[in-house]
Amino acid sequence: MSNNGETLSQEEQQKLLEKYDPEAGTRKLTGILGWIVFLGLLSFSLFQLYTGIFGMLTAQLQRSIHLGFALSLIFLLFPARKKDRGVKHKPAWYDIILAIASVVVGAYWPMMIDELVMRAGVITQVDFYIGLLAVLLVLEATRRAVGMPITIIAALFLLYAIFGQQMPGFLAHRGLSLERLIQTMFFTTEGILGTPLGVSATFIFLFLLFGSFLVKTGVGQYFNDLAVSLAGKATGGPAKVAIFSSALQGTISGSSVANVVTSGSFTIPMMKKLGYKKEFAGAVEAAASTGGQLMPPIMGAAAFLMVEFIGGVTYWEIAKAAAIPALLYFAGIWIMTHFEAKRIGLRGLTKEEMPNRKEVLKKIYLLTPILAVIVLLMSGMSVTRAALWSIVITILVSAIRKETRIGFRGMIEALVDGARTALGVAAATAAAGIIVGVVTKTGLGLKLANGLLDLAGGVLIPTLMLTMVAAIVLGMGSPTTANYVITSTIAAPAIILLGVPDLSAHLFVFYFGIIADITPPVALAAFAAAGVSGGEPIKTGVNSAKLAIAAFIIPYMFVLSPELLMIDTTWTYLIWVVFTALAGMMAIGAGVIGYWVRKLYWFERIAGIVGGLLLIYPEGASDIIGLVVFIVLVALQYVIKRKDTAKPQTAN
Repeated sequence: MSNNGETLSQEEQQKLLEKYDPEAGTRKLTGILGWIVFLGLLSFSLFQLYTGIFGMLTAQLQRSIHLGFALSLIFLLFPARKKDRGVKHKPAWYDIILAIASVVVGAYWPMMIDELVMRAGVITQVDFYIGLLAVLLVLEATRRAVGMPITIIAALFLLYAIFGQQMPGFLAHRGLSLERLIQTMFFTTEGILGTPLGVSATFIFLFLLFGSFLVKTGVGQYFNDLAVSLAGKATGGPAKVAIFSSALQGTISGSSVANVVTSGSFTIPMMKKLGYKKEFAGAVEAAASTGGQLMPPIMGAAAFLMVEFIGGVTYWEIAKAAAIPALLYFAGIWIMTHFEAKRIGLRGLTKEEMPNRKEVLKKIYLLTPILAVIVLLMSGMSVTRAALWSIVITILVSAIRKETRIGFRGMIEALVDGARTALGVAAATAAAGIIVGVVTKTGLGLKLANGLLDLAGGVLIPTLMLTMVAAIVLGMGSPTTANYVITSTIAAPAIILLGVPDLSAHLFVFYFGIIADITPPVALAAFAAAGVSGGEPIKTGVNSAKLAIAAFIIPYMFVLSPELLMIDTTWTYLIWVVFTALAGMMAIGAGVIGYWVRKLYWFERIAGIVGGLLLIYPEGASDIIGLVVFIVLVALQYVIKRKDTAKPQTAN
């Protein structure tokens, strides 16, 4: 698509988003329906802001109103058929009926709250049909806004709940009647109105709004400019720009694909222009953009779910724990990219190609809202309050210069855009609630955790490997939020049973759910990057998985050595662990790419990978052996290089 080395137009970016990101494929409505949707999105944001400022409603009310808004807007904005996406035509008659039905479902709890509370545990025939309608609407809305895989998984879990007695072996259970299942799904906080939707209706929505306000100030473009001015002149500069800007972009985009298309439309053509192959250029952007969801202070939406799922931890503790693994992840991609640039002899940007550094640094104040989030969360402020204050700070910071100022119209647009991005998350978390409800009611979580342990023989590493495969396979077809919900209820308990800290186990499944976006054969972020670069999708996916090799190693590191998550450690030991991990990734990077100071011989490549793994494995003896291998490899680089350069001189 971008074979000529030019950046993508807004229209081309949108087409790519619609192709690879189901959440981006909305209708372009005009006329009365366009106004209804506009006002609906605006009201959605205003409702969330109101409850965020003045206090949340009771769980059932907050979540059912949130659900009603999301479902009705999804049916108006997301067509039933994929081919109608982005087309300027009115919703079909059945879309309007489904939207009205969604309003009824969303309003049922607020209208009937007293009666429903009075007869808790007993449902009438009307309740039953409203609950059944809610389940069907959630499944269809999820199919439209998120995709088929997660919809099929949720539907299979519902069937499992009903036909439990027919299940083989340890999977068998007494089975739930349809009435009891519907009661759990919509008339308790264990199903659709459960914790996942609760997090969507509070933390996630407000941080998506914050991201929307940041976009309006032009922070996204500023990240690119800042990255170019800091890394552009380095060896293979544009690739390092992609890594740096994508790490920053992750704070304002909850989607790997959206991150790829927005920052990639700028960085990929720049890389190709300097001589990077299409597939490698796309792979760098895909790997870096996917890592954006791992980078604190604002990680992927699933990180907010972690607060509720683990219990007893604050979001700040999760963000703090994820900081070193995220930095190691990006350091790993940086190292691999640097060696590749040296291997094929790529230059950095020239002075003429660089932006005016003085002008870029003048706008450094645009980073204030992101620094504010860190400070507010560190101070112990609640996530909700931190998100609200961050929005206020963004508006104040934008007012400093005319070109970044958000006027009244800009604020309205930010509110509407924020609500639009929240629709897919609301659908995914509602579907995830169905899965959690079934797991809770049938005891499936413990059964599968024990089954996983039996399969792995009760040994930690095989258990981790099976969990990794499950998380990646699930992540290929479902969004990170839903993936995390499934793996944290099924696989994480198995890891915890082996004595691993809760935070390490949950971050382990969180990581691999995200990495699925760059793991072939279904690597959506890599495919989107290939769409920008014009490269071959599978090859781009293989390259991106190779570049992000650190991401496949780091989760094992922090499970085996929780000190990396700053759990029960001293600063001196933490510095040692980080140093050995970085040295290990440098050795592995050189081994995989086949270049360090010079081109490596085959035995040096093997030694680099083995020595790197020994350094990364957090254990005294392996660290020492790995360090010896590392020092020998470094020495060989310079000794053999000197001999190579000496030979031609003696011959002359």
